[in-house]
Amino acid sequence: MPVLTDATTRARVGIIVLALLLLGGGATAYTLRTASGRTAATGTSAEPGFALDGGAGALYARDSATGRVARVDPAAPGGRTARGPACDRFHAAGGTALCLQRRPGVPARSYAIVLDRRLREVRRIGLPGIPSRARVSASGSLLAWTMFTTGDSYARSSFSTRTSILDLRTGYLVKNVEQLPLTFGGRRHHAPDVNYWGVTFAADDNRFYATVSTGGRTHLVEGDVAAWSARALRENVECPSLSPDGTRIAFKKRVSPGPRGPWRLYVLDLATGREHPVAERRAFDDQALWKDPRTLVYGYGGGVWSVPADGTGSPRLLAARASSPSLAAGPPAP
Repeated sequence: MPVLTDATTRARVGIIVLALLLLGGGATAYTLRTASGRTAATGTSAEPGFALDGGAGALYARDSATGRVARVDPAAPGGRTARGPACDRFHAAGGTALCLQRRPGVPARSYAIVLDRRLREVRRIGLPGIPSRARVSASGSLLAWTMFTTGDSYARSSFSTRTSILDLRTGYLVKNVEQLPLTFGGRRHHAPDVNYWGVTFAADDNRFYATVSTGGRTHLVEGDVAAWSARALRENVECPSLSPDGTRIAFKKRVSPGPRGPWRLYVLDLATGREHPVAERRAFDDQALWKDPRTLVYGYGGGVWSVPADGTGSPRLLAARASSPSLAAGPPAP
């Protein structure tokens, strides 16, 4: 039988104590992660009575202080009523809402949560990555979202995205828009660096516009879900937003070279190809929203702003400490 010295005994006791501490720490960490996950899940629900029922033109946004969706109302305390679900990105139209919610833990994971007019959950999809963009078609039938799967900013030189489209009429999910055959000038484009983001839908609930990045350049593309195809239209167009009449696109345009060069907010006439900057002259990084045929709404500097689409006027602050603006057009909740 080996003889145990005092040093050996102390070493063994130390190992046992260390093992117990590690086990206890792991259990604590697991408990915290589980509790955090429960908190995030319950935050998906809106408070009773809060719904997409603000009427035509009602503006909703994510309240930065609480993370909850709020209805912008100048008459309410703080200028809003923040009783909606907790989302990192939010968009609503046609009585349907899309809530992108980041989940705790590493690697980064999230949920795409489909909500009805009363902001009740009807479907949940687990996703890899960090929420970036969310869009719902005017009818509420098609939903699109973009996730950062590598990196967390379009200003970085190295990032990767995954964009998905969900058809609520059929339940069919296009997990990655990169699956669509892409053409440049009528020729099929094959490249491992293709990334899509910033989808906006046409009124026919089939065609869409989006950004595609490849070869270090960005392009406006027009996609056709039924024909299962996409074609590049124009260079240096990011985060497009189609006007209600389908004739113009608001977009981000890089106005100086380099991956960190600033963007400006522009409007493109699809028929003539002419484009012009709007009166928002600050560096811009959002997917604008058409409040009406004459007005754009967007996030900047931690607030929600509006500006005329024709290049006149000046930016106007609609809601401080807010992001993800959305117009919840659609039938009122029963």
